[in-house]
Amino acid sequence: MLVAVVCALTGLCYAELASMIPIAGSAYTYTYATMGELIAWIIGWDLILEYAGSNMTVSVGFAAHVVDLLDWFGWNPAPTWISPAYLPEGLQDLAGNWLYHPGWHFGFNIPAFLIVLFLTVILVRGIRESASTNNAMVTLKLIAILIFVFAVIGFIHPGNWHPFMPNGWGGVLTGGSIIFFTYIGFDSVSTAAEECRNPQRDLPIGIIATLVVCTVLYVAVAICLTGLVPWQSMVGDAAPVVNALKKLSILPGGHPLHWVRLIVLFGAIMGMISSILVYQLGQSRVWFSMSRDGLLPKVFSNVHPIFRTPAFSTWVAGFVVAIPSGLFDIGTLADLSNIGTLFAFVLVSIGVIVLRIREPERRRGFRVPGGHVIPVLSVVFCFLLMAGLPIITWYRFLIWLVIGLAIYFLYSRHRSEFASRNSPGVRRLGAPS
Repeated sequence: MLVAVVCALTGLCYAELASMIPIAGSAYTYTYATMGELIAWIIGWDLILEYAGSNMTVSVGFAAHVVDLLDWFGWNPAPTWISPAYLPEGLQDLAGNWLYHPGWHFGFNIPAFLIVLFLTVILVRGIRESASTNNAMVTLKLIAILIFVFAVIGFIHPGNWHPFMPNGWGGVLTGGSIIFFTYIGFDSVSTAAEECRNPQRDLPIGIIATLVVCTVLYVAVAICLTGLVPWQSMVGDAAPVVNALKKLSILPGGHPLHWVRLIVLFGAIMGMISSILVYQLGQSRVWFSMSRDGLLPKVFSNVHPIFRTPAFSTWVAGFVVAIPSGLFDIGTLADLSNIGTLFAFVLVSIGVIVLRIREPERRRGFRVPGGHVIPVLSVVFCFLLMAGLPIITWYRFLIWLVIGLAIYFLYSRHRSEFASRNSPGVRRLGAPS
């Protein structure tokens, strides 16, 4: 619920910013057009972390579900080739025996690596998003979720809910920070401001309705899952739902869950494939846009002569995601995605306030109600969730930002579109020759 409220506040801010620019695009596009090059660079660099971290997390989850699917058919590959090299919580079998102790070990998550490269090849060759295909994927995921919820009601043990908040409010805050990335994507609704008949009415309804549906489904799954097995057994698990079903299906009377597990596996795998595809597409387009504006080398905006896609940036985005997906666990990657996303949302919310002060007369297809209250609350709550992330995640994020700023000041600002326009050797439009 906490995450949904934060997303609703930020989504409304995002909608106002998007409605000021008469083109479709990401936070980078809107920021570049309204707040200047440096802030746009920071958001673009941050979006790369957000998209990459999200897809690393999803690809590791995908791999865990593929391994579970193979297990359903009786094939169990060697853990060395299906486990990341870094496991901070270690790895145990269902009996509680240690397969790997916490820390580094010799291993590589091949399924996570391969799915990213496979989808990268598809993106290089070209793919067009189909509304009907996307709707079918969403329907499939919803059916799988509903089947799980109704199938396990009779297996819930209320004793697993006591104590209801075992780690107190601090645990709630940390949990909200960790699962924040699961809400990424709601902001796509806000980019449709120019297409709404009545954006002042339709956008808030669209954003809030999306978040309400997602929140109800997330809460339903969380209630059922924590009622099925103790929450401690899910720590570090990249596929907690299907693993919980696996544990229960071997108990007396649990055989029907064996088939429920297969349905959930199929729905989850299809859903994760579509998520990876969409966000790999988005990440490569951020590289492409930043290159087109001169902030990155021009090779990132080169278009394939046959497929007419930004092949180089797509391949770079693919390997940037694929290699860490094979090395790191799902928790480490999720934290990086979360802090990147929250920071981008902070900048978007601040941008709404800044533009209201600097350009109060500029046309807005949608205006966040309540003056500056909602943007300020969005910033405060985003920082609150960021505070719930581990300190090591902050260190990694700051290192990422420092690297980005170094690239900007040493390379990008000297070669960007702004630099070209302000160069003494470049004739301004309309100046005498």
